[in-house]
Amino acid sequence: MWCVYIAVLADGRFYVGISRLTKDALLQQHREGRHAAFTSEHRVVCIAWTEEHSSSESARARERQLKRWTHAKKQALIAGDFGKLKVLSRSRQAAKKR
Repeated sequence: MWCVYIAVLADGRFYVGISRLTKDALLQQHREGRHAAFTSEHRVVCIAWTEEHSSSESARARERQLKRWTHAKKQALIAGDFGKLKVLSRSRQAAKKR
């Protein structure tokens, strides 16, 4: 199984990535600076959200999608606030039409 995840960095930003590791092993590797160059310089506080995928292609597609999302949309996803997520998606679509 592949996992798409959102990690919270020490400065409040989010890092979106994919892995085959368990949540605990992934967090440990990030904290040791062994998982991604970016997070070795920006401390990972926690893995806030995960989603399993059966293939690397599916996980990579979802990772690309989430990387384009705003901070607010990622916060809503982490919180499980799908109503807010829907509103934020609509407001961005409306802005594109202008």
